[in-house]
Amino acid sequence: MALGYKARRRLALLILLLGLPAYVVVAVTVLSLLDRPPLWLELLVYVVLGIVWALPFRAVFRGIGKPPPDA
Repeated sequence: MALGYKARRRLALLILLLGLPAYVVVAVTVLSLLDRPPLWLELLVYVVLGIVWALPFRAVFRGIGKPPPDA
C-alpha cells in the first residue's frame, strides 16, 4: 500500500524532527564510548553515518519538495 502525498509529507517531517536528532545522539554516543579515534576516521564515520541514515527513507522523501500532484 503506497502512502499518499500528505502522509509521506507528514512522515518525512516526523522523521526529520524526531528521528534525525535521535540518530545523531546515538551516533555521537557510540563514537564517544570508543576510545577517541583519529580525526580523519571520526570524520569518515560521521560522513558515512550522515548518508546511511537517509537510505531507508528514500521513498518517503522522494518528491516531497515538489508541489502536490493534485495541484
